[in-house]
Amino acid sequence: MLIKKIVVFFLVLLFFLSLIFYLYTNNLNKNTENNSKVSDDLVYSSNIIENVRYQSSDAKGNKYIINALTGEIDYSNPNIIFLTAVEGNIILNTSEIINIKSDFGKYNSENLDTIFSKNVIIRYLDNKITGEYLDFSMDRSTMIVSQNVIYTNLENILKADVVEMDIKTKDTKIFMFEEGKKVNIRNKN
Repeated sequence: MLIKKIVVFFLVLLFFLSLIFYLYTNNLNKNTENNSKVSDDLVYSSNIIENVRYQSSDAKGNKYIINALTGEIDYSNPNIIFLTAVEGNIILNTSEIINIKSDFGKYNSENLDTIFSKNVIIRYLDNKITGEYLDFSMDRSTMIVSQNVIYTNLENILKADVVEMDIKTKDTKIFMFEEGKKVNIRNKN
């Protein structure tokens, strides 16, 4: 009878130990999964930068400053940063300033090329250009504004599909995509 009680005791003890071991390993696996999920989230969220500011200059002394509310580095190309609430300032070596604002941007930190998109506003001296898309290149020294472009100055309002400006020479090309359409120019007076 005593042996029977000892065997039952050890079987009950073995059952409880097995149960405790099972619960412990199951809980450990859940914690590892949760930590892995948190770790994945942390890696992804570390890709977003707040209050972005880039500043550079070229060999000719022109300065380029870009600020954005947020920036997200492209995983496939770390030189590309996607921006929101963007403001750019180009300070030419002649001390003239070109101010650019847009909702979104794509900045290449390698060559300083920037694409501004959605609600693009460019201010330069007494000129204002609005559009939906701006391709800015320091290397090419060009600004190409397209999609619903409106160019205004003190005297005129101009509507076109594309305004292309050489930043160095200030030479500007204004044109329409369709051959039959014409650039619309209206005097403010």
